[in-house]
Amino acid sequence: MATVLITGANRGIGLELARLSAARGDRVIAVCRQPSAELSALDVEVRSGVDVTDSESLASLDAELGDTRIDVLINNAGILIPTSLDNLDFDAVRRQLEVNAIGPLRVVAALRGRLDRGSKIAIVTSRMGSVADNGSGGSYGYRMSKAAVNMAGVTLARDLARAGIAVALLHPGWVRTDMTHGSGNITARESATGLLARIDELTLERSGGFWHENGESLPW
Repeated sequence: MATVLITGANRGIGLELARLSAARGDRVIAVCRQPSAELSALDVEVRSGVDVTDSESLASLDAELGDTRIDVLINNAGILIPTSLDNLDFDAVRRQLEVNAIGPLRVVAALRGRLDRGSKIAIVTSRMGSVADNGSGGSYGYRMSKAAVNMAGVTLARDLARAGIAVALLHPGWVRTDMTHGSGNITARESATGLLARIDELTLERSGGFWHENGESLPW
């Protein structure tokens, strides 16, 4: 049984990651700002009131966990606020950078002492953060934040290699969730299934890679 900690676990992909992980026998620590009824109904440990942009909030989470060791840390919490060149909202850009890019780094920094050799870190990013794959423009804050977290993830992979901790950057696919207003071509459960498969196959030798949930290697 692995101990899996998931941020942004109250809905969408995070909720399905928690559900599927618990169903296969993992100990799940579901972290969120506010729990949902769906999350509360699962057989998981819910840690609410946690804001990934707040170091004090994360320090409190760390203190609550006692002597818990983490086998898999899934940084899933994220936001999407539409921004275009004709409608630039710099506060929205900044907010997405705080949550999507700096947030995962804060989480890893706060919980690093709970990761042992063989532990894994997964960062749910997006192919919208790929410079090579940007063929449509727009979504400035979201794209910038995901490109930034991709760099953070690769840097973590290099820094944590000696400690035996592997890192994966994972694109969840185009998923039908509240974030996408129900658009998309796969369900949150299908996405979560693929993400867990990528995490399961992650090795130290493959650390720092960028993959689609279906296993496709993605360009930077």
